[in-house]
This record gives sequence, structure tokens and C-alpha cells, in this order.
Amino acid sequence: MRHPSVVQGMEKFVRERFEAAGKPLPKEEAAWARLLALLDGFDSLPAEGRRERARAALEIIDEAAKTDGPRSRVPASQAAQAAEVAQVAQVAQVERPEGDRPAAGAASKPAAGTRVTAESPVQYVKGIGPRRAELFGRIGVETVADLLALFPRRYEDRGRLKPIRDLRPGRFETVAGEVLTKGVTITPRKKMKLFEMILFDGRDYLTAVWFNQAYLDKVFKPGQKVILGGVVQPRPGHAGFQMENPEYDVLEPGEPDESIHTGRIVPIYRETAGLTSRQIRTILDGLIESVPFEVPEILPASVRGEFRLPPPFAAVRDLHFPPEGTDFEALARCDTPAHRRFIVEELLLLEIGLARRKRAVADERKGISFKADGRLTGVLRASLPFALTQAQERVIGEISADMTSPHPMNRLLQGDVGSGKTVVALHAMLTAVESGWQAALMVPTEILADQHARNLRRLLAPVDVPLALLRSGMKKKEREAVLEGLAGGAIPIAVGTHALIQDEVAFRALGLVVVDEQHRFGVIQRATLQKKGWSPDVLVMTATPIPRTLAMTAYGDLDVSVIDGKPPGRKPVRTLLLYESQRRRLEEAVRRELAAGRQAYVICPLVEESEKSDLKAAVQTADRLSRSVFPEYKVGLVHGRMSSAEKDAVMSDFAAGRVRVLVATTVIEVGVDVPNASVMVLEHAERFGLAQMHQLRGRIGRGEHGGVCYLLAPPHLSEEARARLSAMVRTDDGFVLAEEDLVLRGPGEILGTRQSGIPELRAANLMRDAKLIERIRTIAFEIVARDPGLSEAEHRPLASALAKRWSALDLSRIG
Repeated sequence: MRHPSVVQGMEKFVRERFEAAGKPLPKEEAAWARLLALLDGFDSLPAEGRRERARAALEIIDEAAKTDGPRSRVPASQAAQAAEVAQVAQVAQVERPEGDRPAAGAASKPAAGTRVTAESPVQYVKGIGPRRAELFGRIGVETVADLLALFPRRYEDRGRLKPIRDLRPGRFETVAGEVLTKGVTITPRKKMKLFEMILFDGRDYLTAVWFNQAYLDKVFKPGQKVILGGVVQPRPGHAGFQMENPEYDVLEPGEPDESIHTGRIVPIYRETAGLTSRQIRTILDGLIESVPFEVPEILPASVRGEFRLPPPFAAVRDLHFPPEGTDFEALARCDTPAHRRFIVEELLLLEIGLARRKRAVADERKGISFKADGRLTGVLRASLPFALTQAQERVIGEISADMTSPHPMNRLLQGDVGSGKTVVALHAMLTAVESGWQAALMVPTEILADQHARNLRRLLAPVDVPLALLRSGMKKKEREAVLEGLAGGAIPIAVGTHALIQDEVAFRALGLVVVDEQHRFGVIQRATLQKKGWSPDVLVMTATPIPRTLAMTAYGDLDVSVIDGKPPGRKPVRTLLLYESQRRRLEEAVRRELAAGRQAYVICPLVEESEKSDLKAAVQTADRLSRSVFPEYKVGLVHGRMSSAEKDAVMSDFAAGRVRVLVATTVIEVGVDVPNASVMVLEHAERFGLAQMHQLRGRIGRGEHGGVCYLLAPPHLSEEARARLSAMVRTDDGFVLAEEDLVLRGPGEILGTRQSGIPELRAANLMRDAKLIERIRTIAFEIVARDPGLSEAEHRPLASALAKRWSALDLSRIG
């Protein structure tokens, strides 16, 4: 138990204990005098001074205990007083800085047994243990620090619980009451187990139902006091309200109003089977009240001041247990000082890591200063059937400036579907070749490697520059010839997947790496390929636009070029949402396009139908269309299980107009240009991602006729699916859709966080915190510009935290 005098009146407390103990033994007088001298002015000292004196006091007590031997003559009362003084001195050693500790009276004691630190496995926290630690691991909590930083998903204001009669349908509400009745029934049609409970608040009734959670019959008992949180709905066919699958908290019998679980604002965490928010709250309450280590301050004073941030321990405490009077709406927005502290710290560490990596590229590796003469790029430009857009010319200028400088280029090239990124990237590759260097294009899949190689060979035909495709499954002789050509320099341009970074692949003079990122390649693959050459320039292309805030985090170590326009004359593509009941109308619309001499895509999300799925499979769809719907037109089929040769043959027939309807899976997401294709149907469009649909839609409207994209969906859609499809209908601007996708799915889903090379953001939100991200990025780059090694005193804690948090992602080191 932490004595209140540790916070206030330590000096008075110990003097009173000395007086109560009586006169010291003669040989103890010197030690007592030294102890009393240490107490002189103790209460007015800063925290560090108090800790130092407490340590000194403990040393005196320990020394006296060793020299005295057995103390049989010491009165029991005197021994007890000495022990209490020693205990208080021990507690004082771990006293937190002023303003950074629990309120007076809060318990705090040194850890028993294993000393718990911030980096200790979470199993050593009281109430967890090895088995429960596995459950915490499922929600991303591995260490004590992870637990303290566990961000609540939301909060419930249980100090203002609503009576059932005041509930409003369609809103998330929290109610409390007693379990009146409960039981499990089986639905007649789908044979689904339904657990139903009636809650009574003393006046009115609320029905709560849970689907396929029959185990709850053992959780709830009549007469229990329960808190429920969920969306309120009118009860079908009955008066009153109901909640479906609400979150719940069973209160213990006699639980007081001031409990951490009720009568106040409480946090709700991400849960998993066997681990509830109530259990997490209980464990955190015990940990926070007795943290056996100091929560270190890592943020510079200037950052704390600018954002008005509380000390770290106060932020931990207020995040999990908001003090009385906290604005509930601010909690819901994650806009309290405690939330801001976690968000700023997380973003600053990320952006400093990115800033150091970017600086390493510029400062510590000598780059290539390309000396191009324009002979190849000039031929390319002259051979194009169109003039480059103003946006393309601007971006080519930015890339050329990077390539002629002595510092390695590390640039992100993004643009909408059909904006002309490939031509810009090829211009950069030919700049490298003109200067006597080689260029490599690395893509995430072999299908994309095939398609890029085919497109680049077509564009390179007038230039007469060899290009090799390196892929798995090549014949031994063919592969050896490519490897020899790369090593000897006879092959100036290579296209491939991860095969390009295998040990056996060597380049004579690799000068430029173009990465078709498509949200699948990470920093580690890029770094491996860079080591193949002489600090090559790196140009990263994205398949679809990336939201600005995501570009500043996932690609924060890169300079960004944006092609924000499309080639002139490109007709817009209309997008319409239709339902299964309108299929006949849809097929007639497609028939009109075919009758006018044009071609159509029909895209399906699966290769085969399965008993567990009602998706339309490509194989069955192609068969139905060719037999029953469009028997007079040739229908082709392309899917992921076909060989490359089979796919190439069908795609060639489609490009030549011999196949009029192409049924495909998403393998045509990036493919050959077919200007005559003017219509696309996405079967079960609700199963596609927003970026994926936009990428597919980009396959049509490339000719003079424009295009129409039909999104075919079932009548009953989830809210998220409806929002996704509505966004597709509303706009064909890839940058707008990228922002929508970020809101709907979050950055981890868009990038595939583990592959993207950035840590998952636990506190920050890229949409909500967009303005903050920009400011934090500026601060981070200023810190690294002034102190690259983070060696200044105020930056050393940042360096330590950076090493602990991001070391696995190589963000902590320079270079």
C-alpha cells in the first residue's frame, strides 16, 4: 500500500515514526542522525531529488541491519517503525514525477517476484498469467507497454444510463437492468440457435437477442444486473425495443456505484473469446494503480508544449479511466489530451523513422548522376500515337531532375487509372539505358510481369532496346541466357517478380529500379534489390492513387510525383448499380453494345462455384452466356488457374476482336488495352474492393466510344457494401475513391500492413488525424535535419523508443 505521505508530508511522517520508536541504541545514533539529515527539506525537492534521498536512506537502513546482527534487544515497536520507514523509502524510489502519478491515496508497491518492466511479457502482470497472455496476444498485446497503450475501441457513459422508455431506434444506446427471463430457441427455417434475454429496468422491458451464441445461456442468470450496449431497433411484430448481438457487462452482486465498471465513463476494448472488456478493465486498473516502473517521457518539451500534452503516466491513466467531468463527445472523437498524447507519440516515432531513412538515401549512399543524351527517349516520344499530357511532362521533369543529381532517387509515382504512368516509367528507364546503365521493373505477380513485358515490348519496338522477362518456370537454357545477359550488360531492361532479387541474379550496372508496388511490395524487398546495384535510383509506381495521409506514412520516405490528369480525348465511363431482378435489362444493354460492333467484359469473383457460396463462377457464367444469352457471339474465358499460354491466346483473340465477350476473374485487373471494349459487368459487385473495382473499370472506355460499367448486386447489401458501390456510381476520380476506401477499410486493409513496410497504427487514424499528420511530419523532418543521430539530450529518449518500437521494420537505423 502506498502511504499518502510519499506524496505529501514524507518528512513529517518519518519524524513521527522516529519519535514513536523511542531513543536509539548508542551505535545507531549516527545512522539515525544521517537519516534525519536526509529528510531535511525532503518535501520541497523535485521528484528526482526525492528518489535520490530515498535510495540513500535505504542504503543506511540496509547497512545498519548488516552491522547490527540479531536485534533481540530492540523493542518490537521500534523494529516495526524502522520497517515502515524502509517500506516507505522503497516506495519513494519509484515515485513518479510531479503531475505524473496517480491521485493521492492510490496504491503503488514494488513488484513481487519477477520485476516487471515496460518490456516484460504481459503474462507477468497480476491477473494474466501464461494462458490469458495468449488471449491478449490475439488482440496485439505482447508486453506490459502494449497493455498500457491498448486503445479503447469506444467508451460508454454508464454515469448517464438511459431508461428503456427513452431509447431511440437506430442509435447506439447503453441501458442497465435485471435479467428477467432468458433461453435458447432454434429458428425454424435456418435452424439457427437464438439466445434471447428480457431485460427489465424497473418499469419497461427490452429484448436482447444473440445469434449462434447459445453459450450465453450459462452466462446470464435471472436477477443479475446487466449493462447492454447496442443499436436499438423496434421489435418486429411486437411493441417495445430490441438489440441484436449487443455488447454486455454482467455486474457483480453488490457492486458499488463507484465501481470501475459502472456509474462512470468506461472503456470498451477489442475483445476475443475468453477475454472481455470487463476483464481488461480490471487488469488495467490493478496495473495502473501499482505500476512498478516509471513510464518514461520520450517527447521533447517543444512537442509537449505545442500540443498541450499531459505527462505519459497521466495519459495512460486518463485513456483507460477518464476522470470525472471528461467531455464524452471528445472521448468519442479521440480528442482528449490523453488520446492526443498517444497519437502524437505514435506518429512522431513513425515519421522520424521515415525521415531518417529518407536522409540516409540522400546523404550516406553515393548516387548515380545520369548523363542522358535523349536519343532513345526522343524516339519513344516520336513513336507515340498521342502527345504527352502536361501532368506527364511535369512528372518526367521531376524524375529527370532526380536522376541527374548525385543523390539516389527515391520517388513515388502515382496517378489514376489510364493517366499514363507506364510511359513515364519507361521514359525513366530509357534515360538510364542512354547513360549506360540497366533498369529493372519489379512487379508483385507473374501475370502482371507478363502483361508489363508485353506492353513495354510494344512501346520499345521503335526504339530497338532489348527487354528480358525473368520468371519462374522458365526453361533452363532460356533462364541461363537471361542471367548471362543481365550479368554481362547485353540486356539493358529486365522485368520480373521477386525472382529479380534472388541470389543468382546479378546485374552488370543496375542504375534504376522501378517497382510496380500495387500495395504489395514492402521496404525490405526494395532494399534487397537496391543492394544488387550501385545505389540505384528507385521509382515506385502505384496501381491506384494513394490518399495523401497514407502517402505521408506508408511512403513517407519517398518524394511524391502525381499525374493528376488523363490523356486528352478519353471518354468518361458511366457506372450503374443494378440488382439481380434487373438482369434481363442488363443483358439487353450488353447485346446493344455487341450489335454496334463493340466488346464486353463480364467479371466474376471466383473460379469455381462452391456449395457454401452463391457467387457466380466464371466457368458457369461463360457456359450460360455462350449457350443461352449470346449464342451468336464468341465468348472467351480467362481465369487464374489457366496457364500463361492459354490466357495469352484468349486475350489475343479478344484484342483482335475474334472474342466478343470475355468472361474473366480479376486477372484482367491490369491487362492489355482493348479500345473497342465499351461495356463491363461486375457480377456480385459487393464482393469486390473499391480500388479493385476502379482498376477493373479502367479496362473500358479507352477508345472513341466511351464506356458503361454495370455493378450487379443482390437486393440485400451491408451498409459498407452499399457505401462502396454508391461511391463507384458517384465518381470515376481515383483520388476521391482512394479517400473513400481509406474511410471504409482503413490503411491496413488497403496496404496489407504486414507487407507494406510500415507498422500498424494503433492510436492514429489517417482520416481523422490528417492535419495532425502533416504537422507531425514537418516536426519529425526538422528534428532529423537538426540532429540526424538523435544524440542531443532531449532526443535520446526518442532514439531509444524508436529502436524498441520499429527495429523490426528497419526504421530505427540510419541507412
